[in-house]
This record gives sequence, C-alpha cells and structure tokens, in this order.
Amino acid sequence: MQRVVVTGANRGLGLEFVRQLLERGAQVFATCRHPQQATALQSLSDAFPESLRIFQLDVRNEEIIRTVAQEIGKIAAGIDLLINNAGIFPPGERVENLDPRIMLETFQVNSVAPLIVVKHFLPFLEKGKHPRVVNVTSQLGSLTLKQSGGWYSYCASKTALNMLTRTLAFDLVPKGIIAVMMHPGWVKTDMGGPQAPLTPTESVAGMLRVINCLTLKDTGKFLTWEGKEHPW
Repeated sequence: MQRVVVTGANRGLGLEFVRQLLERGAQVFATCRHPQQATALQSLSDAFPESLRIFQLDVRNEEIIRTVAQEIGKIAAGIDLLINNAGIFPPGERVENLDPRIMLETFQVNSVAPLIVVKHFLPFLEKGKHPRVVNVTSQLGSLTLKQSGGWYSYCASKTALNMLTRTLAFDLVPKGIIAVMMHPGWVKTDMGGPQAPLTPTESVAGMLRVINCLTLKDTGKFLTWEGKEHPW
C-alpha cells in the first residue's frame, strides 16, 4: 500500500489527489487548515475510514508542520509520496496596489513552506519505497513564457518554488528521493476558473500517471501534467 501525504487537500486539485489515490488503494494523510469545514474531504473519510487520515495543518507554521509530521510518522513507518499542493493566489495585483505583506505571505506559503514540509517529513521519506516529492507549481512561474504583467506575488512565488525544488533535488539524490515540480495545466478550480479547459479529474489522473513512472533520472525536472518538460 502506497503511503501518501497531500497538503491543501480540502478542495480543488488537493481533494482530487486524495480521491484518486484512495480509489487506487493508497493510505492517504490529508492536511488542510480547517478540516471541520472541508465537507467533501470529510465525506471521503466516511467512505474510506481505514485509508484516510485528516490532519489540521497551516503550512505557515513550522511548529505545526513538525508536530503533524511526527504524528503521521507514528502511524506510517515511511512515506512513499509527498505532494505539496497547498498554495494561495492574491487576486487583482497591479504595480499600483502591491502590498509587501501580501507578497511575503505568498512567498511563505507557495515557495518556502513546501521546503519546510519536506524538511520535517524527510526522515519518513528516507524510509519510504521509491520515495518522491512532488511540488505543484504553475506555468505562470515560467520566465520563458511570461508575456504579461500583473499577478506579481503568485508568478514570482512559483518561480522561486521551481528554483528551490531544483536545488532540493540535488540534495535528495544521495538519499534516493526524487523531487520534481509539476504544472497541473489550466484547471477548472476556484483558482483556474470555469473557462479552464481541464477538469481536476483529468489533470490529477495525468499527474499520477507521470508520478508513478518517475525515476531518479527525472529528479529536478519541471514537468507538465502530461509528463513533458516545461520551459523554465
């Protein structure tokens, strides 16, 4: 049974990751800030009571990350897959209204927090089978494809996440742990909007196909949900 940790599991892609992993027989440890308000996630817990455990986690708080990692470590001797999906998207940013507090919070959640989550789950990843870290990023973090203004905090935070993941990958190779970043496509979620061409079901199914085929040769890559290398 594959043992998986998913952050930001209360809705959108995180919730769909949990759903599809449970249907594939995985043991899933799902985290979000407000579990009692996550009705869809709680429904999955009712349907898969032996396979799903839900934990309250605010990725901005390192002490809480440490505590949750230790609690999960008491249940699962090892972690095979860590999906850092939690993120925030400040809407309506223009150069005229930039707020440094919002920018720093976005970097904290989208760029720094995934690395801190890895830091505290590392002892359990080292005990995992074919261990992998997947940091969910975005094509909006691509310098090559950037052709418009706006969305300062989100775009820059995902660019930073890409560099941090690339750096992390080199440190994890000697431990046999794969680390990649994945663009899920433009998806019909609260963030992506109703005009997006992909459903969460399609995006996550594609990402899981790619994740299941990852090898150490792929570590440090910026991949699309279809498994293609994304422009940096």
